[in-house]
Amino acid sequence: MDFTIPQRAREAADAARALLDADVLPLERTFLERGFAAVSGELADLRRKVREAGLSAPHMPRDLGGAGLPLAEFAHLGEVLGRSPLGHYVFNCQAPDAGNMELLLHHGSGEQRERWLAPLVRGELRSCFAMTEPEFPGSNPVWLATTARAEDDDYILDGHKWFTSAADGAAFAIVMAVTDPHAALHARASQILVPAGTPGFTIVQNLPIMGERGSGWASHAEVRFENVRVPKTNRIGPEGAGFALAQERLGPGRIHHCMRWIGICERAFDLLCQRAASRLLAPGEVLGSRQLVQAWIAESRAEIDAARLLVLHTAWRIDHEGPRAARNDVSLIKFHVAGVLQQVLDRSIQAHGALGLTDATPLAFWWRHERGARIYDGPDEVHKTSVARHILQGYGMEKLR
Repeated sequence: MDFTIPQRAREAADAARALLDADVLPLERTFLERGFAAVSGELADLRRKVREAGLSAPHMPRDLGGAGLPLAEFAHLGEVLGRSPLGHYVFNCQAPDAGNMELLLHHGSGEQRERWLAPLVRGELRSCFAMTEPEFPGSNPVWLATTARAEDDDYILDGHKWFTSAADGAAFAIVMAVTDPHAALHARASQILVPAGTPGFTIVQNLPIMGERGSGWASHAEVRFENVRVPKTNRIGPEGAGFALAQERLGPGRIHHCMRWIGICERAFDLLCQRAASRLLAPGEVLGSRQLVQAWIAESRAEIDAARLLVLHTAWRIDHEGPRAARNDVSLIKFHVAGVLQQVLDRSIQAHGALGLTDATPLAFWWRHERGARIYDGPDEVHKTSVARHILQGYGMEKLR
């Protein structure tokens, strides 16, 4: 594996860092204190600026209007964008839209790509992904109660979802629903496009995340589907392929998440070091003179750098060998980088004392919203078990259920 950062990726990352420093970071305080709506106008202007520079939707092909970066190159840009809670949104590669774009690119019909993918890539609309249900454990994605019953040329959806991120203001949802309850376990569900405004599709509420409900793209909704009728042509891929498509979507998606987390770690590390070098404990004595704080800084530096290399190696394997070959690597980065993220954030908050609990820095926002990193897209425990079983099979242990 070559550790040289390709020139195209380096140039994109440099341009992104310059734009973030000049235009995005100054908006953070308003966003943190007053919410997404308070900066939506400025963000729309910045998204146009990025699109004109040819850097919008960097993970999408150039012929669709993206920047055409392979996954390993996009990873470098994703780290830079992760330095701000608004970075990925400004560059139109935010979750869940980034994953929905990839899903429609590879598996959407021509009509679906024209109606939904093209305007997504252009940044003209947003989307959401509805899979998790409050009544069932998200760690078991084949156990769903939401159904899509076939009737003539339509599906009729009924179900209850939550943590449908960015549903507030989204133009459509991609819904995971059971289309054949009698099929094999992993062939029961399909993924179906449901336009916003379809009768029976209701946003119940934006869920309060550690007390913050959020708004617009920066929110997580509880939604209901009650007798929602859509044409069968809204199904993505073959009937029963929902689980396989979800798994395929998660590989690159976890690279996106992990490199964003690395970017958060780098920003938190900067804040930690700035605080350590400047905060006076007594006349002539700064916080960074304490050996414990010095240990935090050294440990954080080592952990961030090691995590980055692990993610870049996984992205390289996906690009060169495919998602299936890198399946174990994807599980490793998911729990490892999430743990590093929590550690580095905690140290930085601790160094800031009471200030770290306020919205004067993005640390408290990230603590509220990124603690979920160890839960969503599969909790730590599931990924650790999966990795360990795979390793133990190489030592002769029989495959377990």
